[in-house]
Amino acid sequence: MIILSTISYLRTQIEMEMHIKTLTLSNFKNIASAQLEFSPNINCIWGDNGEGKTNLLDAVHYLSMTKSFLQSSDRFTYTYGENEAILCGHYDLNGYDEKIAISVKSSGDKTVKKNDKQYTKISEHIGHIPVVVISPSDTSLIHDSGEERRRFMNIVLSQTDQPYLRAMQSYNRVLQQRNKLLKSDTPPSQILLEAFSGQLGRDAGYIHQKRGELAAELNSLASEFYTLLSDGKESVSLEYTSDLNKGTMQELLEGSYHRDTILKYTSVGIQRDDFDFLMNGYPIKKCSSQGQQKTFLISLKLAQLSMMRKRYGFSPILLLDDVFDKLDMKRVEQLINMVSKEGFGQLFVTDSNKVRISDLVRKLDSQSRFYTVSKGQFTEVK
Repeated sequence: MIILSTISYLRTQIEMEMHIKTLTLSNFKNIASAQLEFSPNINCIWGDNGEGKTNLLDAVHYLSMTKSFLQSSDRFTYTYGENEAILCGHYDLNGYDEKIAISVKSSGDKTVKKNDKQYTKISEHIGHIPVVVISPSDTSLIHDSGEERRRFMNIVLSQTDQPYLRAMQSYNRVLQQRNKLLKSDTPPSQILLEAFSGQLGRDAGYIHQKRGELAAELNSLASEFYTLLSDGKESVSLEYTSDLNKGTMQELLEGSYHRDTILKYTSVGIQRDDFDFLMNGYPIKKCSSQGQQKTFLISLKLAQLSMMRKRYGFSPILLLDDVFDKLDMKRVEQLINMVSKEGFGQLFVTDSNKVRISDLVRKLDSQSRFYTVSKGQFTEVK
């Protein structure tokens, strides 16, 4: 199988590794203060809902992506009543210590530092500490609008391809300028529109190419992972839909000129891209159970991790936030065994049910660490 052969190759060829060793937090959400040490393998955090276990994983994600995976604004980052949140992580990057520190202030100021040196642009940090998160909010990928699936594409590609991130930033900036021109009360300047169209075309071509390559790779890998997790009961697939499948951006803009001037916005382009998720050839959204949907989403994220691992030469940090609900114990065991034995790197797991995975994890990994959390305070369990 593709995945098994890939994993076998990676285990013999990849010598690099990356994991977070310690995490210090101050006024991050409901965590007033915390200093935690982690296993390079499996770390489990237990606690009731709302106590802070998800916030801990969000802090690890924040140090990688400089933002929350919960899609919340930075104004919800610091503890209520406080003016600043501080996050600091010490990482082992192939044997070298590296420090990442982030400060978020109520004034809106945010600073990101690597080894005490501040980045000129925060976006320069994206992809330096790769991370993949699997959480209940992933259901939005199936049930919400195409904006969520485009966001997923951007999260994956911006971590593995800096030119893609720059192209997206440029495309969004020019698209906003073109839409502003179309919304003006006076007829838009043809010269300006053509200039905007040319820039959009250059960026869109690269973005479309990379998204197409991503879709093809994720389709193959997600299908394999789903087969492993479900014992081959169903088949899943992923299809990439885009206006640019029909022609170049310049051709599309020329054809939509009159419609755009009437609608007063750009009606074609990669801002309309989408993924179609299918099970046995039918939309997963309409023709699958909650358990099947969850298994597919886990397979999709594991495909993301596998793809990123090949790009980097080491495994991203994997965050599993309360993912075991609606999964039977057999699939839970299959998932834990898969991500702990096949070189998936450092793993963080949260669960409200301590019994569900405690014994299983202890048998698999003698270096694993366990924490309980209550009201934002963490206690290690030996």
